[in-house]
Amino acid sequence: MTTNFDRYRKDLQDLIDKGERLLLAMDKECYPDDFKKAHKKAVGEKVDALIAALPVFTDTYQSWYSAAKAVIRQLLPDRLDDFVRHYEKPKARKEIDFENYRIEDYLQGLQVTRTTGLERKKVVGPDAAIPHFRQQLNMLKSANDRFESSLFDIHQLVQADLFDSELEAARALAKNGYLRAAGALAGVVLEKHLAEVCANHSLRLAKKAPCIADYNEALKAAEVIDIAAWRFVQHLGDIRNLCDHSKSKEPTKEQIDDLLTGVSKIIKTVF
Repeated sequence: MTTNFDRYRKDLQDLIDKGERLLLAMDKECYPDDFKKAHKKAVGEKVDALIAALPVFTDTYQSWYSAAKAVIRQLLPDRLDDFVRHYEKPKARKEIDFENYRIEDYLQGLQVTRTTGLERKKVVGPDAAIPHFRQQLNMLKSANDRFESSLFDIHQLVQADLFDSELEAARALAKNGYLRAAGALAGVVLEKHLAEVCANHSLRLAKKAPCIADYNEALKAAEVIDIAAWRFVQHLGDIRNLCDHSKSKEPTKEQIDDLLTGVSKIIKTVF
């Protein structure tokens, strides 16, 4: 199932990929012969197809800039002014040179020349904007790194709140005498948390429908948890199994209290 987080991640990666193509387009527009020669070594006769597939920078940049600027504002607000500065012409600029040439100048096709004697020499041209766009793209990539860590933090916080709510519901069931139901619900919380911990550590389990014991073994084998924690989870899993599977013996209040306290400890100490 695709989540909103997955869609946001994909949209940001698509924006970075679009930026990479725009950077290639700038290279091609500024240095057409060198670009073709360099890429022909890499892709051979497909170089013409590569060039034909590149966007026209002046047609595509503004939409990319607007989207990327919104991302920077959200994820790297302290870098927003820098991001904009690479695009906008300096307001106090009196002369145009390599230092103050900007992407806005590139979009206007601005090139400055100077006549010396009988020669007309280039002072600055569109190629001076390439470093500015490269910096904007690098900022977007940094925002992607920040986004990934933010997603992880947000996901962990949401999960922690959800688990706490479910444990509160389990405690209410236990208080009202529904011990088996309380234990089953607490067991679900424990299983989901262990699944999350395995995912965080990139542990893949062979079983299609792993249980608490399977996650526990995987975490011990990967040395995410020590023997003491493994035994503790094993004990909690046994109580959960009593609630879920055994119909001949009812769980005691003490066992359910142990399970609720133990699950609360595990979700706050094992990550």
